[in-house]
Parts: sequence; structure tokens; C-alpha cells
Amino acid sequence: MNSIFAFAAMLAFIGVGAALIYNRLVALRQRRLDALSQIDVQLRRRYDLIPNLVETAKGYLTHERETLTAVTEARAAASKAAGEVAASGGGATSMKALAGAEGLLAGALTRLLAVVESYPDLKASANMQQLSEELASTENRVAFARQAYNDSVRSYNTYRQAFPAILLAGNFGFEDATYLEFEGTEFKSAPKVSFTN
Repeated sequence: MNSIFAFAAMLAFIGVGAALIYNRLVALRQRRLDALSQIDVQLRRRYDLIPNLVETAKGYLTHERETLTAVTEARAAASKAAGEVAASGGGATSMKALAGAEGLLAGALTRLLAVVESYPDLKASANMQQLSEELASTENRVAFARQAYNDSVRSYNTYRQAFPAILLAGNFGFEDATYLEFEGTEFKSAPKVSFTN
């Protein structure tokens, strides 16, 4: 009788332990997904600013249509990639596509800002100055959101790969999460945007 009781107690202990591990994995995954949604919010904010930036610059940059088109196309590609990341819950393939698209967008924005420097009237425009401040603020928010996401990925992956969670994680569909690293040097820090003299 004692051995049956001991065996039942051991099974209950294992069951409770497995439930605690499972619940912790769920909580960490939810934190990661929440952090991913915060990145999406900030990227959408940036994507909403870009058409205003392009529209403001259009009147001044009559000979720079190629640059404006590149920014518009890069924005569309990055927005589409961000939507795919949201739909996949941060899958590795979609995260890599987003990183590449964001790298292209950063390059296009950098070229646009370099061209704007050549147009003193545009640099002095109050609307352009306001947009530049909003863009710089948004870039900082994107950087903070990306850092928070990568921190949550690290916590999730560390717990998932540690013993005894690793014994259960794969069986319940908890796969390693992918960090979001933007390609190119443009995103090592927030872009420097200045339209003032």
C-alpha cells in the first residue's frame, strides 16, 4: 500500500512539475508575442510618417523622383513584411524578411535625407522639421521596442532550452524564437535626422 501511495505521489509531483513548466513556457511565449506587437505598433507609426515625409519633399524634389519612388517602394515592402511577421507570430523566415525589408527602407530613407540636405528651402520648412522630429522619435521607439522583444526572446529561449523544460517544450510545440536584428549599419543606432541649420 505504501508503494502505491509513493508511486501516486511521485506521479502527482511529476504532473504538477510538468504543468508548471508548461504554464511558464506559455507565459514567456505570450510576453514575446506582446513585445513583437509593440514593434509592430512602432513600425506602423514609422510607415504612417513616411508618406507625409515624401509628400512634403515632393514639391521641392522635382528632379529626385527616383529617390522618392525608392522610399515609397521600400516602405510598402517593409509594411508587407511586418504584416507577415504579425501573421506568423514571429516565425524565423518572416523575421528574416522583415530585417531585410527594414534594411532597404533605412537605406532609402538615408538617401532621401541626404538629398533633402541639398535643398535649403525644404530643410527650413516647418512641416519638414516637424516630420524629422517625429521620425527621430519613432526611430528611438522602434529601437526600444526591438530591444524589449529581443530581451523577451532571450528569456523564452533560455527557459525553453534549460532542463527540465527542454524535455517538454518540443513535445508541446514550443520552438526557439528568432531575434530581430535589422541588417545594415543604419540600425545600430537611431538615424541622425536634422533639417535645421
